[in-house]
Amino acid sequence: MTLLRQQMIEDMSVRGLAEATRKSYLHAVSQLALFHGRRPDELGIGEVQTFLVHLVEDRTLSYGTCNGYVYGLRFFYTVTLGRDDPRFQIPTSRQASRLPSILSRTEVRALLEAAMSIRDRALLTTTYGAGLRVSEVIKLKVSDIDATRMCIRIEQGKRRKDRYGLLSRGMRQELRNYWRICKPGTWLFPGANSQRPISRITAHRIFHGAKAKAGIKKDGGIHLLRHAFATHLLESGCDLHSIQRLLGHSSIRSTLRYFHLTERRLMSISSPLDDLGLGCI
Repeated sequence: MTLLRQQMIEDMSVRGLAEATRKSYLHAVSQLALFHGRRPDELGIGEVQTFLVHLVEDRTLSYGTCNGYVYGLRFFYTVTLGRDDPRFQIPTSRQASRLPSILSRTEVRALLEAAMSIRDRALLTTTYGAGLRVSEVIKLKVSDIDATRMCIRIEQGKRRKDRYGLLSRGMRQELRNYWRICKPGTWLFPGANSQRPISRITAHRIFHGAKAKAGIKKDGGIHLLRHAFATHLLESGCDLHSIQRLLGHSSIRSTLRYFHLTERRLMSISSPLDDLGLGCI
């Protein structure tokens, strides 16, 4: 590992960037260096912009993907290299505004029933029933499930924030059945090495396997379950600010992509998982 790479890793670590963000930023810088065949700290704005044009025109990457490169390169040049010259600007491409595909309640039911194992079903049920990001569901611990207060503790979610999510009656029963059979230890969904949680890749494979078996053709990965959770809450009359809290959105604008709601008390909310008729205790 070069000293420059190590410095960038330390810069990202001290600022609390998520692991996925760190990997993305390092990848952007390494691809820039590979494209020009030179050390990235020897390159200027002209070379960076040439690289970005290559991503758009030659590799035909989406604007959203290119923006990911932009953020990584900005961090490297402004933070790691300390170049604070205001003339150093990398134009950010505007991402096309698209609404995500939304799974219907019938499709969610079919997907959960198509899970290959009780562990897979429990993981997908928890993702949908609490509206979790994949990075959040794979890091759940058994101790995060509070069956008495009917909630789930989501520790250090996006932007390193803790929050509480819904634990519905149906999800509690699903997790109890899973625990009786699989007896997870520390991690609710352990990986092949029980000392570590299941990986993102495995979680995505579980989702896509169930999706294919259920015959669902809509585009999208496991994040579709989070979108479905929020949309189904909207259809049930849940208010906007409660959905914002449950999703862990820092800004109401993120939630406004999907919802315009009237106010209702958070404690009166029931998870849309219960509407699927999966059974409860």
